Amino acid sequence: MTSFPLAPYPALRPRRLRQADWIRRLTRETELSPSDFIWALIVHDGEEPRIPVPSMPGVDRLNVVEAVKAALQARDLGIPAVAIFPNIDGARKDEFGTEAQDPAGLVPTVVKAIKDAAPEIGVMCDVALDCYTDHGHDGLLIDGRIDNDSTIERLAEQAVAQARAGADIVAPSDMMDGRVACIRKVLEAEGYKDTLILSYAAKYASAFYGPYRDAVGSARALSGDKKTYQMDPGNTEEALREVAMDLAEGADMVMVKPGMPYLDIVRRVVETFRVPTFAYQVSGEYAMIQAAVKNGWLDHDRAVLESLTAFKRAGCAGIVTYFAPTASKLLGA
Repeated sequence: MTSFPLAPYPALRPRRLRQADWIRRLTRETELSPSDFIWALIVHDGEEPRIPVPSMPGVDRLNVVEAVKAALQARDLGIPAVAIFPNIDGARKDEFGTEAQDPAGLVPTVVKAIKDAAPEIGVMCDVALDCYTDHGHDGLLIDGRIDNDSTIERLAEQAVAQARAGADIVAPSDMMDGRVACIRKVLEAEGYKDTLILSYAAKYASAFYGPYRDAVGSARALSGDKKTYQMDPGNTEEALREVAMDLAEGADMVMVKPGMPYLDIVRRVVETFRVPTFAYQVSGEYAMIQAAVKNGWLDHDRAVLESLTAFKRAGCAGIVTYFAPTASKLLGA
């Protein structure tokens, strides 16, 4: 960072630039807007319109009709995209995550419905098997180990099913080696050359995913942990290697997950690669804010906007968040 000589006090008084709202707004370095958000939606394959997620107050699992309503709301609020995460009936899960590749499955059905109702809204789909396997892992479990190479073939099939349904962005969150190259190759072969890949390039084995796993129904199914494929929280250089690999394989954008505890990683990625970099304000981050608000320890509106501003200040091109509609309304107030 370049340093410049500064006048000594009292010639320089930094508080002059903070003395009134108009000057604070005029000199603000980071501005947050609804255009910065991707609204994370949990969808389910039942008839019930909305099913509350107890560990994520304010978040519901939505049926197809309600997911379409959410997309229309996003459009009206100026939110450019939604991200779809499924909760499917446990009876439809198996060891191979077969449902993930079904062109008539829940996610393709939701994508088609949203694109029919709101074609101007971008739709992002998660590419991973954890919502579909009976063991809760992101890949195929063979002899007690996650098999990398057979998994990425399944992920490519899943991504094509999503693209065929109309998904604008496929977002591999599995952390298998070589999955971006495999997905890009199959998308090109199938004629989906304009489908964007937003890779979860630096996804950490984090304690902050718990409420999400409740929401999508994988928590009770999960056997063991995901430390053999998700990253160690202590590593930063590894994150840069993972990002470099995904970009070389054909990713258009990259993601850091979780968000707020890893904003140092976001900054390093942005400064190193100068590519669109996103972060996910994950379920645990959301739940912590909501719990603190419920106990009277935080002001809800200020905490929501301050937390999201931190992502933008760190260099994020956008933020995947459950707070998208709330924050958009606050910004428009």
